[in-house]
Amino acid sequence: MNAAAKPVKVNAKAAPKPSAKPAAGSKVAAKKGVAKVATPAAKKVQLKPAVKSATKPVNKPKAPAVKVEKIKKPKLVRDSFTMPEAEYAVLGDVKKACLAAGVEVKKSQLLRIGLELLKKTEMTQLKAMIAALPALKAGRPKLAK
Repeated sequence: MNAAAKPVKVNAKAAPKPSAKPAAGSKVAAKKGVAKVATPAAKKVQLKPAVKSATKPVNKPKAPAVKVEKIKKPKLVRDSFTMPEAEYAVLGDVKKACLAAGVEVKKSQLLRIGLELLKKTEMTQLKAMIAALPALKAGRPKLAK
């Protein structure tokens, strides 16, 4: 039997490690479509310095953390109510007067201001105002045909 005819076993562990620089023929091999095989040993590994400096950087004292409290938005309630046309027209008149004075205001803001003023009113005066109001029929007005 011929020694040249025997298959040669290749030991993967004994294979030469690729060098950091590509071989001179590697460009030619890459152009011809031969793929390179990347091995874990070929990856560059950055080593951390084993010895840290003895002096630590001086930390500046931080300003005390100021806790900013989140302002909770009030829950809004949508409601409907009935009022006579003449009193509803007063809301429009007051709104027009505010706009003429250069103050933009909404009807809901006017109603809220009215509630604040009512809250500051004495109870005897408030009772007299409530008694002076005409009674209204509860519910939605019927549509005119």
